[in-house]
Amino acid sequence: MRIDIQRLGAGLLLLFVPIVARAADAPDPAAVERGRRLVEGRQFLKAEWSDAAYRAVGKAWGEPAPDPDGDPEGYARAFARRYGLHPAPFPNDGLPMGLKRSMKADGKTRGMQVDCLVCHGGSIGGTSYVGLPNTQVDYAGFFPDLFRADGRRAPLLPFVLNTSRGTTNAGMMSVALMSIRNPDLSMRTFPMPMGSNLPELDAPPWWVLKYKRTMYYDGRTPAASVRSIMQFLLAEKTAEQFRELEPDFADIHAYIRSIEAPKYPFPIDRAAADRGRSVFEASCASCHGTYGATVDYPNEVVPLDVIGTDPARIAGLSDRAVEHYNATWFAEDHPVDPTVERGYQAPPLVGIWASAPYLHNGSVPTLRALLDSPRRPRRYLRPPSTDFEHYDRRDVGWKFVEAPEGPPDPKDPRRVFDASRYGLGVGGHTFGDKLGEAERTDLIEYLKTL
Repeated sequence: MRIDIQRLGAGLLLLFVPIVARAADAPDPAAVERGRRLVEGRQFLKAEWSDAAYRAVGKAWGEPAPDPDGDPEGYARAFARRYGLHPAPFPNDGLPMGLKRSMKADGKTRGMQVDCLVCHGGSIGGTSYVGLPNTQVDYAGFFPDLFRADGRRAPLLPFVLNTSRGTTNAGMMSVALMSIRNPDLSMRTFPMPMGSNLPELDAPPWWVLKYKRTMYYDGRTPAASVRSIMQFLLAEKTAEQFRELEPDFADIHAYIRSIEAPKYPFPIDRAAADRGRSVFEASCASCHGTYGATVDYPNEVVPLDVIGTDPARIAGLSDRAVEHYNATWFAEDHPVDPTVERGYQAPPLVGIWASAPYLHNGSVPTLRALLDSPRRPRRYLRPPSTDFEHYDRRDVGWKFVEAPEGPPDPKDPRRVFDASRYGLGVGGHTFGDKLGEAERTDLIEYLKTL
């Protein structure tokens, strides 16, 4: 188990890097620029897959693929479509956002490894954004295919990576990587049993995190922690190397605090939005905050018996895992607070138009369905791309169709989202059900303005 966790965990924990800071504390511009360069240009880990594997994997797709040597750009586009990746909005050596070149452990073979943008880099309407959740990525297809193309067996992991495009189980990867370290960060001979069973989740957008005092969906980890975003390095780094790299991650922390949400790109009915603001302030602001020239965000953790959403993320993290984390270097200055009431942190709603699907598990495709729970589909198809032809301007979110009964299409089996799976329930957050349809429509129009 230890070897498998290290092999795959080197990159996967980058999938969830929720870095948070208070909006009033503007980061240092020089640190922001250093952090931007690090996020865009540096790979902190050794390559997992060779360049040869990247070029060869298209042969296993079961359909014609562009020649990676004769048409490298066409091949890169096909590769990105296949695995749900997006064009990098910065120079990236021909790779999609979320992958970077580096050398393999032998020091001789050039290859690639995933980075944080494989999960926190997405596109909408043909424009890529750092910090936009990737709602298309398919880890359960990507990782096995690349390992096979590299002539190796895919790691056997004690948890499910994802059952649907756009979800990830980076939480369990974090627990697994922590389990192979002692409190002093030396390697253990055998993994420590943690007793956690976290589900796959939707990635949060980076741009909301500047408003928060605590991070992660349970709101128990202080926002000021830089070390908490370094856990993915547990696959390779020593305790001394962690300390050496902490200043770099302080700069990355500053960069992510600087990211702004994209603006809604379509016309807005201002009269309806003004009416919707009144609905919002009466029905939503106590948990989600108020928005205007400034953002007043309450950092509210809503108890499970109030919010009613799928409890697996909260129940699945064991006390033992929290205690072990708190005993390590990562938590020396900013430990997880075990006294916080069990529930989900109501997120800031800046840029909510771009961050569908909704709820912590990405189970609800549109805002209208979020605000009218009987509309929520239980088994549906994710959109084939994030182009605007698949975007629902009226309901705000992704157009969807009910998934047909029977087994999914073997060419893209994880395009199906099935709410009956562990942790993916669509229940809870029924506060919008009490609204009339006109109020709900006005509220949605207001949310476009945030």
